[in-house]
Amino acid sequence: MILSVYTDGGSRGNPGISGFGVAIYNENKEVITKISKFLGVKTNNEAEYLGMIEALTWVCNHQSGISQVNFYSDSQLLVRQILGKYKVKAKNIKPLHQTIISLLSQITPPCHFHEVLRQSNQLADELANQAMDQKQ
Repeated sequence: MILSVYTDGGSRGNPGISGFGVAIYNENKEVITKISKFLGVKTNNEAEYLGMIEALTWVCNHQSGISQVNFYSDSQLLVRQILGKYKVKAKNIKPLHQTIISLLSQITPPCHFHEVLRQSNQLADELANQAMDQKQ
């Protein structure tokens, strides 16, 4: 099975009230999992990273039968730092980046990371906003 995993993090204020959303689809474009989490006060980049960590953790725990995972995020910084195109300079992001690298080392199927436009990341964005609205 090939998974498509969309993540989004948001912050109202930077830092401010934040949350993330994760939407995971099977190869038939059916949603198989939705995750939404309120994070308290974080920066936008922290929220983006924490959403990706949640997605990677889910994949790590459900990787049996998965042949490939495509991750999609509208955070250029996140994707380019994961791919090694940008250096991780922010002290608050370095441990989150290390967590992502560690999780990736535990995932057997190939993982690919893609930047997408915000409008292509609608469900994950809605889930992140729901988390911030409901503070849950």
